[in-house]
Amino acid sequence: MDRRSFLLSSVAFGALTASAPAAFAQERLTILGSVPSLGFPFFVHMLNQIKVEAEAQGVDLIESDGQNSAPKQTADIEAAVVQGVNAIVISPLDVNALAPAIEAAIQSGVPVVTVDRRVDGVEGILAHVGADNVKGGEAQAQALMAAFPNGAKIFHLQGQPGAGPAIDRNQGVHNVLDSVSDKYQIIFEQTANFARAEALSVTEAGLAANGKPDAIVCANDDMALGAIEACAARGFTDVKIYGFDALPEALVAVRDGTLAGTVEQFPGEQSRTAVRIAVAYAKDGTEPAESLVLLTPIVIGSDNLDKAERIGETN
Repeated sequence: MDRRSFLLSSVAFGALTASAPAAFAQERLTILGSVPSLGFPFFVHMLNQIKVEAEAQGVDLIESDGQNSAPKQTADIEAAVVQGVNAIVISPLDVNALAPAIEAAIQSGVPVVTVDRRVDGVEGILAHVGADNVKGGEAQAQALMAAFPNGAKIFHLQGQPGAGPAIDRNQGVHNVLDSVSDKYQIIFEQTANFARAEALSVTEAGLAANGKPDAIVCANDDMALGAIEACAARGFTDVKIYGFDALPEALVAVRDGTLAGTVEQFPGEQSRTAVRIAVAYAKDGTEPAESLVLLTPIVIGSDNLDKAERIGETN
């Protein structure tokens, strides 16, 4: 690394939030925990669980908020490598944009475990821990079909382009619905970038152009909550809306009947498992039993709310 790159990385490191002193004690390991954006409740929970497991494992943690910016998350990785972290646990904002930084970290000898969002094409990633998002999308579509056995007209709000979960969830929905498109018609399909405000405006545009659907399938809960708001404004309170992530606010909406269902992908367990794998390898070179750990998502409805990971956070 040349002097200019070192200085840039050092400056970037100053933007990180450390839950331990910057000067790492030799006897304690330090890991970087990086998530795409703390502006999303899902990633707040994920980083909190990374912190919980880091404390349980007796290691120091540097917390990185990617701030929905691939350059910011890249700079955080580079800076942490310069500082000398022992491992990285990361959910990348964009699996393609973050690949070079992850590859460089691995080449520098830093083990990397990805969580939630898988990076294909980079050799040497220690493990990936996530949900099987294709199965999650399939479960969403199957729940919709069970609710509408005679067919339905559907809106589909997709996630952020380039994000692994968005790609996989979209595939899962289409795996199920494309084969029965004569009965289950997707009459409006557009990205809302996992954002509630954008989902509100996108749903409003869909309703204006296409009229009332029977159901709306959303690639995360924030978009589902935005879609609920758009439908409520038009008095379409009987539209069945499905989310993904089982956020506490979404679980309350399921309990209250305003959300038909949400997909639980167990992000806390994903995060804690990823930290355990990273720390075990950093401590003594213990290889993970599996390099790909995928949890199977389930649809949470009013009949199985007790299965939700974060049900204890609802009022």
